[in-house]
Amino acid sequence: MSTNSEIHKPQVVVIGSGNVASALAVAIENSGAGSVIQIYSRNIDHARALASRLECAATTDSTEDISADADIYLVSLADDAVTETLTKIRPNDALWLHTSGSLDMDVLSGMSDRYGVFYPLQTFSRNRKVDLSAVTLFTEGSSPAVEDEIARFGEKIFRNIIHADSVTRSRMHVAAVFACNFSNYMWSIAYDLLSEDGIPFDVLGPLLRETLDKALSMPPREGQTGPARRADQRIIEAHASSLPPKEEEIYRLLSKNIIEDFYGKQS
Repeated sequence: MSTNSEIHKPQVVVIGSGNVASALAVAIENSGAGSVIQIYSRNIDHARALASRLECAATTDSTEDISADADIYLVSLADDAVTETLTKIRPNDALWLHTSGSLDMDVLSGMSDRYGVFYPLQTFSRNRKVDLSAVTLFTEGSSPAVEDEIARFGEKIFRNIIHADSVTRSRMHVAAVFACNFSNYMWSIAYDLLSEDGIPFDVLGPLLRETLDKALSMPPREGQTGPARRADQRIIEAHASSLPPKEEEIYRLLSKNIIEDFYGKQS
């Protein structure tokens, strides 16, 4: 005999097959939050690759063939592809969610009266498993009832769920770009510099961990160290002049901003 939870487990269509879509689709099934019944992707091979990790998800690369029978439609596409894709899909009365940190919730308003945002604040890479239970989910709903519905859906995957409107979520996304994406680019520069001398990147591991631990235990500004924090122009010049042009420009710009932040603009 079926239990009530099985009877009411929502059927989910995932629109997208990228890193975020893949992580969420797997988490939805593994947590029991829902059953993914279909994956849409413009690249059918990507859709099939994701479906192979799920129990019984169908696949399609045609918006005309997207199932009309799901309870939830999870739109996880590049921001500039969302509006164009949605114009090709028939609206219905299901719950429609997007996973973007930057898009306004109302981009989904033409699809249903029940719509909202399902935004996990995390970085996702293909074939790298992420423990979503430790990730914060930011939600927004078209009504208080929809907000509650989104939270109930998400609580089987995420331990921490916070309501955030579009303005707050966009600011959070910007902060995440600085904290994650830009930092990772700095690490990639460090990786390349070390590689030139055959030095493994993991020698920086203790430094990176201590830097992150400090940033999480005190205001990051108070933990700032290095030549620019000391306004040590001799070392800054030596470092900058040893770098290729692109890296030199970045080094000088960041050093200038750190010095101005702590000592004011230099004449």
